[in-house]
Order: sequence, then structure tokens, then C-alpha cells
Amino acid sequence: MTAYNVVRFRVKPGRDREFIDLHRKAPVNFKGWRNGALVKTGDQTYCFVGEWDNFNSIVAARPNMIGMLDSFRDMLDELGNGLGVTDPISGEAVLQLGNRPKAAKRAKPKAKRKAKKTAKAVRKPAKKAKRKAAKKKSAKRRRR
Repeated sequence: MTAYNVVRFRVKPGRDREFIDLHRKAPVNFKGWRNGALVKTGDQTYCFVGEWDNFNSIVAARPNMIGMLDSFRDMLDELGNGLGVTDPISGEAVLQLGNRPKAAKRAKPKAKRKAKKTAKAVRKPAKKAKRKAAKKKSAKRRRR
């Protein structure tokens, strides 16, 4: 089951660019990691959202994620209310919303495709002949 981790941060004044660049350059090669986004939620406030294959992948990656946090901890301000410099949460998805990838169409057997092509080829000359006849008919009417 897909899992997500979400972490809230408040960056010290004047450190935003450095904070974003550090995330951009961070080597994210955790097992089970799919993708993530750093979201600016307000003045000097950010939220990181990570998508994972499953919750166990998040648990296994926590020591490395803490190590990553330690590399920019000095850029962060306290969030208040006893939270420290981060407000992390994580869990498994119970509902996924949005566009789901469409199921791949099954290929038609070659015999059916070939028959369909042949039928189209037969219809094309017949359509051309009908159009030609219709043009002749309309030309005759105009001459009268």
C-alpha cells in the first residue's frame, strides 16, 4: 500500500534559497522511495511530501532522513508549541484521488488487424468511385 511522509519546516530569515537548493541537490536514493515535493506554504514555511512504496520503506529510511535533516538543521527556526524544528507525520494511504493511469489496451490478434486493414482497403476504392460518380452527376446538373 502506498505510504506518504509529510514534514513541516520554518526556515530562518534569508535562508530560503539555500534551503531549496540543498533539497534540490540532495541524493534521494532510499529504497522504496517514489517521488516527493517541497511545497512553499507561506512566508519562510515549507512542507515536504514524500511518496513511498509502503510504510516499511519509510521506517527503514528514517535514520538516513534524519541524517539529511541534520545537514540543514541550522537553517531552521523552531515551530513553537514544543515541536522543535520539524513537524513530521507519515502513514499509509487509505484513499487515492486524482487521475489514475488507464489500463493498457490489449493488442488485437494479427488476423483481426489484417482483416480490418483489408476491409478498409476495399472500402476506399468504393468510396472514391461513389465520390467520382456524384461529381459527374452534379456536373451534368450544372450543364442543364
